[in-house]
Amino acid sequence: MSVMLKSGALAAALVLAAVSIPSSAYAKCVMAGGEGSNLLPDIAKFMANAALNNSLAAHGLKAKGKIKQTCKSDAVLTTCVSKQRACK
Repeated sequence: MSVMLKSGALAAALVLAAVSIPSSAYAKCVMAGGEGSNLLPDIAKFMANAALNNSLAAHGLKAKGKIKQTCKSDAVLTTCVSKQRACK
């Protein structure tokens, strides 16, 4: 449940930050994102991509370009963040 809340908060922050850019050329596109954590790295990657896709669908955005994903591991969990340019 906390992964979903983190993903939503990150995606909302990224969308709000990008929408606040004054230029009309950038106002239609944002950098959307999602985050996922799990014991297994492959599942963390999957969860981050799923959170990104949920964010895109929730805001009515269409993905543009490749997904950029970064992952960090600590002693227990792997946490991944997926980001992608998206436009209305």
